[in-house]
Amino acid sequence: MESPKISTDHLTPMQRHVTQEGGTEQPFKNEYWNHKEAGIYVDVVTGKPLFSSTDKFDSGTGWPSFTRPIDESYVQELKDISLGMLRTEVKSSDGSHLGHVFPDGPPEAGGRRYCINSASLRFVPKAELAGKGYGKYLILFNN
Repeated sequence: MESPKISTDHLTPMQRHVTQEGGTEQPFKNEYWNHKEAGIYVDVVTGKPLFSSTDKFDSGTGWPSFTRPIDESYVQELKDISLGMLRTEVKSSDGSHLGHVFPDGPPEAGGRRYCINSASLRFVPKAELAGKGYGKYLILFNN
């Protein structure tokens, strides 16, 4: 039996291009590249929690960058040989394109850089986590 198809009717044209067609948005001209508010970033298609502001850092690339996902079961890493180079694509566990992961992240945080398109994410501020059903992630901000 096939899984039911997840609706993408709510996506903007850019969100659809990135998540469903494997596109990339422009660096430094996207919603979250320089975003600093405390909270979590969820899959724009499904709402699954993907990344936390506690793991976000300024990579200088113009895209949101994170050292790790909140829960590795919500992301998958796949070999990508497009554009004539070998990269590792990051997709949601439901198959939406998120971005790529590179081995040039902060060494003290494991050395990985998840370079993620803002268009694949929706931000949920820390103050709204409980009210929006993400209360269990408040523990990420207790340090």
